[in-house]
Amino acid sequence: MVRKPARMYNKLAKKAYCRREYMGGVPGLKVVTFDMGNLSDEFPVAIHLEALEGCQIRHTAMEAARINMNRRLMKDVGKNNFHLKIRTYPHHVLREHKQATGAGADRVSEGMRLAFGKAVGTAARVSPRQRVFTVWTTPQYVDQAKDALLHSGYKLPTPVRVIVEN
Repeated sequence: MVRKPARMYNKLAKKAYCRREYMGGVPGLKVVTFDMGNLSDEFPVAIHLEALEGCQIRHTAMEAARINMNRRLMKDVGKNNFHLKIRTYPHHVLREHKQATGAGADRVSEGMRLAFGKAVGTAARVSPRQRVFTVWTTPQYVDQAKDALLHSGYKLPTPVRVIVEN
Protein backbone atom coordinates (compact mmCIF):
# COMPACT_ATOMS: atom_id res chain seq x y z
CA MET A 1 0.00 0.00 0.00
CA VAL A 2 1.44 3.34 -1.03
CA ARG A 3 1.06 6.11 1.53
CA LYS A 4 -0.10 9.33 -0.07
CA PRO A 5 1.84 12.55 0.57
CA ALA A 6 0.95 14.56 3.67
CA ARG A 7 -0.13 17.58 1.60
CA MET A 8 -3.27 15.62 0.68
CA TYR A 9 -4.40 15.54 4.31
CA ASN A 10 -2.96 18.51 6.18
CA LYS A 11 -5.63 21.07 5.17
CA LEU A 12 -8.92 21.45 7.06
CA ALA A 13 -11.04 21.27 3.92
CA LYS A 14 -14.12 19.30 4.90
CA LYS A 15 -16.25 18.46 7.89
CA ALA A 16 -14.74 16.09 10.46
CA TYR A 17 -15.31 12.40 9.73
CA CYS A 18 -15.12 10.76 13.14
CA ARG A 19 -18.19 8.60 13.82
CA ARG A 20 -16.45 5.25 14.11
CA GLU A 21 -19.63 3.39 15.01
CA TYR A 22 -20.80 3.85 11.41
CA MET A 23 -17.59 2.76 9.70
CA GLY A 24 -15.62 -0.44 9.69
CA GLY A 25 -11.96 -1.16 9.19
CA VAL A 26 -10.41 1.94 10.75
CA PRO A 27 -6.70 1.23 11.39
CA GLY A 28 -5.48 1.33 14.96
CA LEU A 29 -3.92 4.38 16.55
CA LYS A 30 -0.11 4.59 16.40
CA VAL A 31 0.18 6.89 19.44
CA VAL A 32 1.11 4.54 22.28
CA THR A 33 0.69 6.76 25.35
CA PHE A 34 -0.47 10.32 26.02
CA ASP A 35 1.22 10.92 29.42
CA MET A 36 4.92 10.28 30.04
CA GLY A 37 7.52 10.98 32.69
CA ASN A 38 6.75 11.62 36.37
CA LEU A 39 2.94 11.66 36.63
CA SER A 40 2.70 12.03 40.40
CA ASP A 41 4.71 15.21 41.17
CA GLU A 42 3.66 18.83 40.61
CA PHE A 43 6.05 20.95 38.54
CA PRO A 44 6.07 24.79 38.64
CA VAL A 45 6.91 25.52 34.97
CA ALA A 46 4.75 24.59 31.97
CA ILE A 47 6.19 24.68 28.44
CA HIS A 48 3.76 24.34 25.51
CA LEU A 49 4.23 23.55 21.83
CA GLU A 50 1.68 25.61 19.92
CA ALA A 51 0.62 25.12 16.29
CA LEU A 52 0.55 28.45 14.47
CA GLU A 53 -1.73 27.36 11.62
CA GLY A 54 -4.79 25.15 11.46
CA CYS A 55 -4.06 21.72 10.00
CA GLN A 56 -4.52 17.99 10.40
CA ILE A 57 -1.71 16.11 12.13
CA ARG A 58 -1.56 12.42 11.24
CA HIS A 59 -1.26 9.96 14.09
CA THR A 60 2.07 8.74 12.67
CA ALA A 61 3.50 12.27 12.85
CA MET A 62 2.25 12.67 16.42
CA GLU A 63 3.92 9.41 17.43
CA ALA A 64 7.20 10.41 15.74
CA ALA A 65 7.16 13.76 17.57
CA ARG A 66 6.32 12.03 20.88
CA ILE A 67 9.19 9.54 20.52
CA ASN A 68 11.66 12.31 19.63
CA MET A 69 10.55 14.50 22.53
CA ASN A 70 10.46 11.72 25.11
CA ARG A 71 13.91 10.44 24.12
CA ARG A 72 15.46 13.93 24.39
CA LEU A 73 13.78 14.62 27.73
CA MET A 74 14.82 11.26 29.21
CA LYS A 75 18.42 11.84 28.14
CA ASP A 76 18.76 15.52 29.10
CA VAL A 77 16.34 15.96 32.01
CA GLY A 78 15.81 12.50 33.53
CA LYS A 79 12.66 10.42 33.99
CA ASN A 80 11.62 11.95 37.34
CA ASN A 81 12.03 15.63 36.39
CA PHE A 82 9.28 16.16 33.81
CA HIS A 83 5.70 15.34 32.88
CA LEU A 84 4.89 15.26 29.15
CA LYS A 85 1.30 15.31 27.90
CA ILE A 86 -0.14 15.07 24.38
CA ARG A 87 -3.11 17.43 24.37
CA THR A 88 -4.79 16.49 21.08
CA TYR A 89 -6.38 13.20 20.04
CA PRO A 90 -6.54 11.98 16.44
CA HIS A 91 -10.31 11.50 16.01
CA HIS A 92 -10.66 12.37 12.31
CA VAL A 93 -10.56 9.32 10.02
CA LEU A 94 -8.64 9.79 6.76
CA ARG A 95 -9.92 8.13 3.59
CA GLU A 96 -8.14 7.20 0.41
CA HIS A 97 -9.60 6.16 -2.93
CA LYS A 98 -7.50 3.30 -4.23
CA GLN A 99 -7.10 3.45 -7.99
CA ALA A 100 -5.78 0.72 -10.19
CA THR A 101 -2.72 1.67 -12.22
CA GLY A 102 -0.90 -0.02 -15.06
CA ALA A 103 -1.91 -1.57 -18.37
CA GLY A 104 -5.63 -2.21 -18.74
CA ALA A 105 -6.47 -0.29 -15.58
CA ASP A 106 -9.11 1.76 -17.40
CA ARG A 107 -11.29 -1.35 -17.63
CA VAL A 108 -10.83 -2.13 -13.91
CA SER A 109 -11.09 1.32 -12.41
CA GLU A 110 -13.89 3.81 -12.90
CA GLY A 111 -11.69 6.75 -11.95
CA MET A 112 -13.09 9.26 -9.51
CA ARG A 113 -16.75 8.49 -10.12
CA LEU A 114 -18.51 8.22 -6.72
CA ALA A 115 -15.12 8.15 -4.97
CA PHE A 116 -15.47 7.83 -1.22
CA GLY A 117 -12.40 5.86 -0.18
CA LYS A 118 -11.42 3.45 2.54
CA ALA A 119 -10.08 4.40 5.94
CA VAL A 120 -6.26 4.58 5.93
CA GLY A 121 -5.49 6.32 9.22
CA THR A 122 -6.50 9.01 11.68
CA ALA A 123 -5.55 12.63 12.23
CA ALA A 124 -5.94 15.29 14.89
CA ARG A 125 -7.62 18.46 13.64
CA VAL A 126 -5.69 21.39 15.11
CA SER A 127 -6.91 24.98 15.05
CA PRO A 128 -4.56 27.98 14.87
CA ARG A 129 -2.73 28.75 18.15
CA GLN A 130 -3.80 25.43 19.69
CA ARG A 131 -1.44 23.73 22.14
CA VAL A 132 -0.44 20.27 20.95
CA PHE A 133 2.14 19.14 23.55
CA THR A 134 2.86 20.33 27.10
CA VAL A 135 5.86 19.62 29.33
CA TRP A 136 5.83 20.44 33.04
CA THR A 137 9.26 20.64 34.69
CA THR A 138 11.42 22.56 37.17
CA PRO A 139 13.07 25.92 36.32
CA GLN A 140 16.57 24.40 35.96
CA TYR A 141 15.45 22.19 33.04
CA VAL A 142 13.48 24.78 31.04
CA ASP A 143 16.10 25.15 28.30
CA GLN A 144 16.36 21.39 27.72
CA ALA A 145 12.57 21.05 27.60
CA LYS A 146 12.28 23.94 25.12
CA ASP A 147 14.90 22.31 22.92
CA ALA A 148 13.08 18.96 23.01
CA LEU A 149 9.73 20.58 22.12
CA LEU A 150 11.24 22.61 19.29
CA HIS A 151 12.97 19.61 17.73
CA SER A 152 9.84 17.47 17.93
CA GLY A 153 7.90 20.30 16.26
CA TYR A 154 9.92 19.68 13.11
CA LYS A 155 8.01 16.40 12.72
CA LEU A 156 4.65 18.21 12.51
CA PRO A 157 3.12 19.59 9.28
CA THR A 158 2.65 23.13 10.60
CA PRO A 159 4.90 25.91 11.88
CA VAL A 160 5.15 25.79 15.68
CA ARG A 161 6.33 27.93 18.54
CA VAL A 162 7.32 27.21 22.14
CA ILE A 163 5.63 29.06 25.01
CA VAL A 164 6.91 29.08 28.61
CA GLU A 165 4.47 29.65 31.51
CA ASN A 166 5.51 30.04 35.14
